[in-house]
Amino acid sequence: MIRIGTSGWQYDDWRPSFYPVGLARDRWLGRYVECFDTVEINNTFYRLPSQATVDRWAQALPQGFLAAIKVSRYLTHVRRLRDPQDPVALLLERVAPLRERGLLGPVLLQLPPNMPARPEDLERTLSAFPPDVRVAVEPRDRSWFRKATREVLIDHRAALVWSDRNGRSVGPLWRTTSWCYLRLHHGRLDWAYQDRDLRRWARRLRECPDAFVFTNNDPGAAAVRDARRLQALTT
Repeated sequence: MIRIGTSGWQYDDWRPSFYPVGLARDRWLGRYVECFDTVEINNTFYRLPSQATVDRWAQALPQGFLAAIKVSRYLTHVRRLRDPQDPVALLLERVAPLRERGLLGPVLLQLPPNMPARPEDLERTLSAFPPDVRVAVEPRDRSWFRKATREVLIDHRAALVWSDRNGRSVGPLWRTTSWCYLRLHHGRLDWAYQDRDLRRWARRLRECPDAFVFTNNDPGAAAVRDARRLQALTT
């Protein structure tokens, strides 16, 4: 199954093209799930929500929906993957309502752009997650794109994030597990993607039928338009 959604849903400039004028903010998630079957929750990167907040999300999500969670920057950018056990345990505690209801998708480890490769620290971090939690890893320093990293990902059945900026992949398109994770950050048309670039990704996604795709180009509701176009191209 190819699941396509956006990175977050609470953007004021998605009104009125996606959220009708007058629709209360607390009803935006209900509108979102009418159109998409997954979302990447990225505000968890800046501050972990309370379990009560996560429980409200879980109550609002329909069965079959999956929410991906971006791991806190405390682990990735402050500790830089060192001593991961406590941060991972806290994250899993907070997202327990999603996990218990079968609504938890992959967790995303986005590494700092100035963090050189340390496969041994990545290995310890992935080992801190239980086997039933899928992890996607987005390195942003090119030193990570080597054999040692690939082997760690394969050993832990973690996905290397396919990442796109301006219609180009910013890293290798390794398949390190049975599922795929694609993030579209910035298209060539201001923020939006050209149709030829979306078609190219759609062709590749059809080779990976268990996939998660998130459009992260939220300004001007470009993310919504591109996600819907990808839905049409992969159906």
